Amino acid sequence: MRIAPGIAFFLVGLAFQFLAPQAHGQVITTSPDSVLVLTPEADTVNQEKQFFLSGFKNLGRPGRAAVFSAVVPGLGQIYNGAWWKVPIIYATGGVIGYFIVDNHNNYKDFEQALEQRLDPNATDKYVDHRYYGTAWPAGTRNLGLSRDFYRRNRDMSIIIGVVAYTLNIAEAYVHGHMRDFDVGDNLSLRVQPDMFRTPTANTLTPGLTLTLYTRTK
Repeated sequence: MRIAPGIAFFLVGLAFQFLAPQAHGQVITTSPDSVLVLTPEADTVNQEKQFFLSGFKNLGRPGRAAVFSAVVPGLGQIYNGAWWKVPIIYATGGVIGYFIVDNHNNYKDFEQALEQRLDPNATDKYVDHRYYGTAWPAGTRNLGLSRDFYRRNRDMSIIIGVVAYTLNIAEAYVHGHMRDFDVGDNLSLRVQPDMFRTPTANTLTPGLTLTLYTRTK
């Protein structure tokens, strides 16, 4: 089947129309004065990078300190200039990590022993134990109690670890704010006696009023 010359030219022109946008964003190297033209994809990546960097800078000192401590515990404290807190953070993490590993190992040990005790074809290592052995009436029950005890301790240690990690971030954030807090000579605290009315009994109760204010010259 023959195609008319007009239709053929139309199809060729249409093809050039679709292929034309793909020719943009190339590196021209025909002369020493070559120019690099960013493609739409490269421009998008560059914009995302600039957005991330500008957003990180706009966080301020407290926000940046919190991000640093979230990535690496203690890094936010170093950023705030509180180097002495880093050993405390890692000592706390080391102790919590030790309890997590120790309780997990004991939990798995008693779990395996209990499974072997309930298997008539297996013998556990506590079979002759004073409190866990088969000669003791509550030996098998004690295996289950010890397994549950170490499992609870392991889970509690993990929760404490998460709390400690969160406190590490919160401390870096709060310290970042406190670095900008004015604690100069112009800042004063006034303590004076006062009387407060009790809403329930409608009576006056003596107390103290703390007033924080700045002194002007």
